[in-house]
Amino acid sequence: MMAHKEFNFSIYKTTFYGQYWEAKNTKAVVVLAHGMGEHSGRYKHVAKKLNEHDFSVVAFDHFGHGKTTGKRGHNPSFEAVLESIGVTIEKARAFFPNTPVFLYGHSMGGNTVINYALKKTTHIQGIIATSPFLKLAFEPPKIKLAIGKVLQKIAPSITMGNEINPNDISREKIEVDAYINDPLIHSKISPNFSLTFIDSGKWAIDNAPKLNIPILLLHGTGDKIIDYRGTKEFADNADRATLKLYENGYHELQNDLCKNEMLVDVVNWISSQL
Repeated sequence: MMAHKEFNFSIYKTTFYGQYWEAKNTKAVVVLAHGMGEHSGRYKHVAKKLNEHDFSVVAFDHFGHGKTTGKRGHNPSFEAVLESIGVTIEKARAFFPNTPVFLYGHSMGGNTVINYALKKTTHIQGIIATSPFLKLAFEPPKIKLAIGKVLQKIAPSITMGNEINPNDISREKIEVDAYINDPLIHSKISPNFSLTFIDSGKWAIDNAPKLNIPILLLHGTGDKIIDYRGTKEFADNADRATLKLYENGYHELQNDLCKNEMLVDVVNWISSQL
């Protein structure tokens, strides 16, 4: 039985929802950042697997997501998003003092943990990034991008649809149905999430040589949402990167046909870094 606890913190007039799953004998703590439109509660099975190997997991719901307050699909700024990661790391250190900390980010969360490590001085043991939002696998409608750039200046909190097709998240129908029927999942996105993340993803690829901590990059070659080639490019540019591609894997590897293999890969990599 996993010990599960909830916590909150407030920055930018936003009350963040956080939760953690405590291992019996914590050897490392994993700070988890979820993806676009979803929430931390979808990682319970990931936490369970990590707990079995003495890794505790501390997660939170991003600005405009899950049980965190505020307008759906919007954030104040990219800097604010990085700050929310920083506060969650502080919480993790308070819950589990003197324990190595790993960052784990999926998709948009992958972009944030990578940018956090590149932009902030921090004593992190390593990073796991699954299908990180570094480069989109599809071309957003040019008109949408043009409108987004204008809106970002005049009405930054206006949201549009995020162009994600639920059928692209997993090859397992049961997972697609669960996604569609999850009341906490939404498809709203403001320019501060879309345009800013497109730019910061490109910036991360260009600045990958500056990353001075080990990173495990996992991506499926069948991902129709985020381009695995962007992840490969990042891995090629970074000194201490381990890249694993899953043949035909879809966007949510943790909910795809290869989920067991992928979770074992994560556990083995964390163990190898300790």
